[in-house]
Amino acid sequence: MAGEALITTRLYCQSHDDPMKTEHLLALDGAKERLHLFQADLIEEGSFDAAVDGCEGVFHTASPVLFSATNPQEELIDPAVKGTLNVLKSCVKFATVKRVVLTSSTAAVIVNGRPLTPDVVVDETWFSDPLVCENLKQWYVLSKTLAEEAAWKFAEGNGIDLVTINPPYVIGPLLQPSLNLTVEVILNLKNDIEDVNSSIYSCSDVRDVASAHVQAFEVPSANGRYCLVGHVTPMAKVLKILHELHPSLCPPEKYEEANPSEPTYQVSQEKAKSLGVNFLPLEVSLRDTVESLKEKGFLKV
Repeated sequence: MAGEALITTRLYCQSHDDPMKTEHLLALDGAKERLHLFQADLIEEGSFDAAVDGCEGVFHTASPVLFSATNPQEELIDPAVKGTLNVLKSCVKFATVKRVVLTSSTAAVIVNGRPLTPDVVVDETWFSDPLVCENLKQWYVLSKTLAEEAAWKFAEGNGIDLVTINPPYVIGPLLQPSLNLTVEVILNLKNDIEDVNSSIYSCSDVRDVASAHVQAFEVPSANGRYCLVGHVTPMAKVLKILHELHPSLCPPEKYEEANPSEPTYQVSQEKAKSLGVNFLPLEVSLRDTVESLKEKGFLKV
């Protein structure tokens, strides 16, 4: 964001001339006057300079989301870690930058070998352990963990006011015409869930996540990390709601023998709510996700 009479949004992307990635943005109200697109590459140092120059707030949200990778270092770790550091290096160059908000993940919070039992409440003091991630071959989790670690170290060493937002799966209405991976999970739940009785689903609504990012920049007292988890719930409950919304998403035999009220671990919302975030109900987020999937043509009406 640049400090002009009207707040101007600058977006950096690798393919700013790709209509599939930009047309929906350029169609937004006020985009013609207030939206500027810049070409940038996560692993190219200095490529973010033009986008950051003159900005007061920088939101770094881009990192590859892949659940499997042929070359984890090249496909996930380098873009996440080097990309984050390259954005921060650009921020150091311009005194106008007051705060950087980084989209991290609960992936960088909960994978540390500690059991997630019903009596556990995860909070911002938790950090994932890179060795545990590596041993489990959870490469996306490792990439987000290493990226956040690198960000805090660089920010502290260079006087950057950094705030991180740590959401889980993000669902809700799609802005773009393409299908992102965490919403695609909704379409694939009926095929991918092997043991509903022991499965836990953690999610937040994209509208809550967006609001938290804005508040993290605008609220002067915002600091440190924010676990932004709207719901941690038994998968059986999610599947039951989805079946009621659109029967083809989930056959009853997937969840009818499971207990949808079974207790799960929880993630503290105390700090997130201090930003003014009031999480949307799970039923609303799932309903609006399904409606968006139908509107975009990914789900038959």
